[in-house]
Amino acid sequence: MKKTIFFCLFALFFAYAKGQITTYQPGEKIFYTIHYGLLKGGEVSLQLSRDTVNGIEAWHSVLDGRTVGLVDVFYEVRDIYESYINPATELPLKSVRNISEGNYKRYNEVLFDHKTRQDSAILTSQASGIHITQQGIHDILSCFYWFRNRILPGMHEMSIDDSFTITTWFTDELYPVILKYKGTEIVKTKAGKIKAYKFNPVTEVGRLFKTQEDVSIWFSADKNFLPVKIRFNIFVGAFMVELAHYENLVYPLEIRY
Repeated sequence: MKKTIFFCLFALFFAYAKGQITTYQPGEKIFYTIHYGLLKGGEVSLQLSRDTVNGIEAWHSVLDGRTVGLVDVFYEVRDIYESYINPATELPLKSVRNISEGNYKRYNEVLFDHKTRQDSAILTSQASGIHITQQGIHDILSCFYWFRNRILPGMHEMSIDDSFTITTWFTDELYPVILKYKGTEIVKTKAGKIKAYKFNPVTEVGRLFKTQEDVSIWFSADKNFLPVKIRFNIFVGAFMVELAHYENLVYPLEIRY
């Protein structure tokens, strides 16, 4: 409990500090493959570029996930998430959720106002209207860029099972992302073997997951802190999201041959 409080205070300090972005940059492109056992079921790309929102400079992140091959024939998925991030604060200015999964389709845009109120943020959702939330709130994409640049460089301060919470706005509601540190591992990806920090996002036990640690994310243990692998353990088995290739990282990715 004390360690969780420590990292919350650690986060608040960095949230308001005017630090430089050193772990990622516009032009970064990351490509992943999704496997269920030996079956390739999908592809994911995550790209960052320069853009503007209402005249404000922004870094535009786009996560594009889609099914391929036999899986695509039976259940077509085309999911796109977008985040327009203020590079001065690393907080979102706008987020887009564009979901197409079989017959299920959803589209929504949310604008983030972090300046009008000193004690809170104002979110304007196309789907549900205006919401007043806590200061420093993220969307589901911006939180991981922020985590890479503000928290992971301080990994030497972390111990096994220390946890960190980032509050996000996801699927039009407050969604706390709780990451628990589990140590370092050498993980195998299509890009090569990479030393990585392992985190378990706390998952909700129920329809998909048996325990609160059925999802694992590995970030490269170098200066990029790149998400290189994700594993989902669900009731019907496990599927893996693996780094396939990448472009325009700030630093050379440390591959172990």
